[in-house]
Amino acid sequence: MIVDWIAACWQGIGLFFVHPVFYVSIILSLFVGYLRVKKERHDFTIRINGLFQELRQLLPLGICIGVVLSILTMGSGVVIPFAAIALMSAFTILLSLTFQIRLLSPAYIVGLSFLAIVFLAGRKVDIPMLSAGFQNLDKAVYPGLAVLLGLLLLAEGILISNGGSKRPSPNLVVSKRGQVVGTYKARKIWLLPLFILVPGGELAAPIDWYPVFTVGELHFTPLAIPMLIGFAKTVQGSLPQKAIRTEGRKVTFLAVIVTTLAVWGNWYPYLSIGAVVLAMLGREWIHYFSKMQDRKLPFYFSQSKLGVKILGVIPHTPADKMGLEMGDIISKMNGLQVSNEHEFYRALQKNRAHCKMEVIGHNGQIRFVQRALFEGEHHELGILFIEEGRKDRSRVV
Repeated sequence: MIVDWIAACWQGIGLFFVHPVFYVSIILSLFVGYLRVKKERHDFTIRINGLFQELRQLLPLGICIGVVLSILTMGSGVVIPFAAIALMSAFTILLSLTFQIRLLSPAYIVGLSFLAIVFLAGRKVDIPMLSAGFQNLDKAVYPGLAVLLGLLLLAEGILISNGGSKRPSPNLVVSKRGQVVGTYKARKIWLLPLFILVPGGELAAPIDWYPVFTVGELHFTPLAIPMLIGFAKTVQGSLPQKAIRTEGRKVTFLAVIVTTLAVWGNWYPYLSIGAVVLAMLGREWIHYFSKMQDRKLPFYFSQSKLGVKILGVIPHTPADKMGLEMGDIISKMNGLQVSNEHEFYRALQKNRAHCKMEVIGHNGQIRFVQRALFEGEHHELGILFIEEGRKDRSRVV
């Protein structure tokens, strides 16, 4: 019995690499990277992070969380009808075509699939190669699908909290007062390999109570499918790490409530519908409320009276190696007080072999950083500033 299940799981893995969502995720990651690089070159005349940054972040964290979710879904016996898998794939591709990365949330992808099944159950559906899957829908509410939504929403919250704030992209915008200020945009895409039990096949339930969230069929086929999760957020009123992690915690809290309702939906089907609707409305409310809260705050990356505020630090540059961070304020350079980027650059020229800065951190504490400079490095420290009085772009020092 165990050998049969292991062999079937290995066969199910093959579907992951031929699934269209797998290739859509790669294309979408490259396209998001292209748009980011194009914007960075327009604002700062340079590329801050590589074109393949989003592609490199696509799988590593997603694999870890996907393995954990697969253990939970397979262990508890969450059985998903084939029609639901087809609908999730279709909605993933359709929402990807909008290039609105935030819409690639499980709340929308799985939620729309669940509601579509509620509508299509019992109806004649004539879709080439998929008609049989829809004809096998024997009921309108599948609690296992609501449980899957809750678990994937939990994965989204964890991904946002742990990976959403890594290397966000700085942008320049013009405020209502006509001043150029800085914002940060995070657009992340993760791909989770997830094992799903589909009704039908030759594998029988290994124990009497398995599966817990059944669809009525006692024989199953395990399939590994790619689940695409996207996140997008623009931050102007605070440090991006703080705002993004706060949103991640809110999504996680929502996921706990949704999953709890979905589990009870196995015995009270209407709770499954309530869990799905709550997930969709709650995820939209979190996005809208966070956006409105951020817009009420003054621009965090604007001119400071204390010195020159760092908009960003280019990776692997002298500034990065000195431990400078976005949001730090440089009050002195080589012993000279600086209040704008021109004074900073003149003070930097005072000693081309060495630089010493007095920096005010995010907590208001003053620290000193210094470093010997090699030939040419005084021109390329790797710090992004908003150039005072300039309307189109910032200055890179």
